[in-house]
Amino acid sequence: MPFSTTLRSEHFTFADLREVFAKANEEKSGDALAGLAAHSERERVAAKTVLADVRLGEIVNAPLIDPDRDEVSRLLLDRLDQSAFRSIRSLTVGEFREHLLSDEVSDDELRRLQSGVLPEVAAAAAKLMSNKDLVLAASRFRNVTRCRNTMGQRGVLGIRIQPNHPADDLGGILLAAVDGLLYGCGDAVLGVNPATESVDTAAEILRGLDRLITACGAPTQACCLSHVTTQLACLERGVPVDLLFQSVAGTEAANASFGINLALLKEGRERVLESHRRRDVAWVGDNVMYFETGQGSALSADAHHGVDQLTLEARAYGVARAFRPFLVNSVVGFIGPEYLYDERQIVRAGLEDHFMGKLLGLPMGVDVCYTNHAAADQNSADNLLLLLGLAGCNYFMGVPCADDVMLNYQSTSYHDAVGVRRLLGLRPAPEFARWLEERGIFRDGDLALAEGPPRQRLLGALEAAL
Repeated sequence: MPFSTTLRSEHFTFADLREVFAKANEEKSGDALAGLAAHSERERVAAKTVLADVRLGEIVNAPLIDPDRDEVSRLLLDRLDQSAFRSIRSLTVGEFREHLLSDEVSDDELRRLQSGVLPEVAAAAAKLMSNKDLVLAASRFRNVTRCRNTMGQRGVLGIRIQPNHPADDLGGILLAAVDGLLYGCGDAVLGVNPATESVDTAAEILRGLDRLITACGAPTQACCLSHVTTQLACLERGVPVDLLFQSVAGTEAANASFGINLALLKEGRERVLESHRRRDVAWVGDNVMYFETGQGSALSADAHHGVDQLTLEARAYGVARAFRPFLVNSVVGFIGPEYLYDERQIVRAGLEDHFMGKLLGLPMGVDVCYTNHAAADQNSADNLLLLLGLAGCNYFMGVPCADDVMLNYQSTSYHDAVGVRRLLGLRPAPEFARWLEERGIFRDGDLALAEGPPRQRLLGALEAAL
């Protein structure tokens, strides 16, 4: 069904809802690459005007990707809480945006809506919001998860220690991890991206991280970000797997390009939960999955079905939601300038991703990052870092000196974590914060100079882990 509107005597017609969604999106180089972007700012405004008047029920009733041909579409529709959706289905997208920002709607009321929000509805609302709107709306949601510790409460900012090494040298990995712990980082996860995709490498990394956590007593979790099948092969060898990682996307075909499907993710989650029941660990919850996403992944796999990258990113969050993850992370600037060209597009995408994930009930973190061939720098990363801190982001990355020497991209550092926590009055996860105080790494809720006994104890733990 076509949609049309007239702006100052200029008439615009859109063939279907898919085109309205695409052309209402803020400027993204990936949408232009796919031939989906608005041809002018006037056309973009016209598409937004049309989208604002579309009712949420119309979006649910007219799937952008056929559920008979795409298992992600089927999952999203089957999992939609019809009872929660009933209260908003007659709202237009514009009215829904106002509802999310209204002072008259309590945060508790908004939380009760989360299971009734289709990812495409979250994407539609994001397209009508300013950057400030995205920050304000996201800040109203606190999505709490539990594994070895508790993440996501108001006032808590977690940090993933990302001690990658270009040769997967375990000593280098563990030394970088200890450095992060001394800055109060690591409550989200000690998560390593291996340079080599092999069961032996992943097993060595997981065992080393587990020995470090055990030796120092830190209430946190470890993860090796290899393919899900590699991690499950480690599990078969008796290797401890705290969190099961996988990159996910918003279409069946894009997930197939990653070598996964929904059945594999379901099986993996069940196997990790079973292994947790057999381990002598003080688990505080059963959120055991860790997902990463990024705008443009479906397009890079030629699996976007003519849908814009923002909407497909929202659908990836719908996939993640089905598996009750402990962490979800938008690696916002990692794919490159072909999809997010410059700092303006990266900042916008980071705020969109965080808002949509939070609205859908996810424990959203963001890797505030950029590649070295993008039109961005560390100042623009700082801007996004602070905006997301205000928006209530669950966690950021902690990369030594903000420079990942294995993945060759720029992110955020242990020092950045300290700065944002101090500036915004945020603290680590509660169990982890107590451990930091007990070890003398923190004093009265803030980072202490970790010299003397605290440093020596962690260096002793490093020796034990090696």
